[in-house]
Amino acid sequence: MPTTAPRHAWIQEFPAAITVCDADGIILEMNEASIRSNASDGGAKLLGTNLLACHPEPSLSKLKAFMTKRELNVYTIEKRGVKKFVYQTPWTEGGRYAGFMEIVMQIPFDVPHFVREG
Repeated sequence: MPTTAPRHAWIQEFPAAITVCDADGIILEMNEASIRSNASDGGAKLLGTNLLACHPEPSLSKLKAFMTKRELNVYTIEKRGVKKFVYQTPWTEGGRYAGFMEIVMQIPFDVPHFVREG
């Protein structure tokens, strides 16, 4: 049964939105930033629902494809003048595929990039 509180307290106040779903797309956990970010779609009421129902095309087809293939999906977006980094990845439990998680964080428009060797 989904709960509103993730197992680790620090996740609740982490400034990036963290959403975790199971292998079928059922939303298991959302931290406070995720609940706020998804407020217009129901916020905490999304717990226990299928995240596939929240995505219109073409996002829905892309989401289904990388969930089926269990692939990493990483990109940036700009929405309402805010740039965000989106990291969607499979997660495992006991070495077995358990579902997907998404981390969305606000980032500056000009992000320094460093190449470090060694």
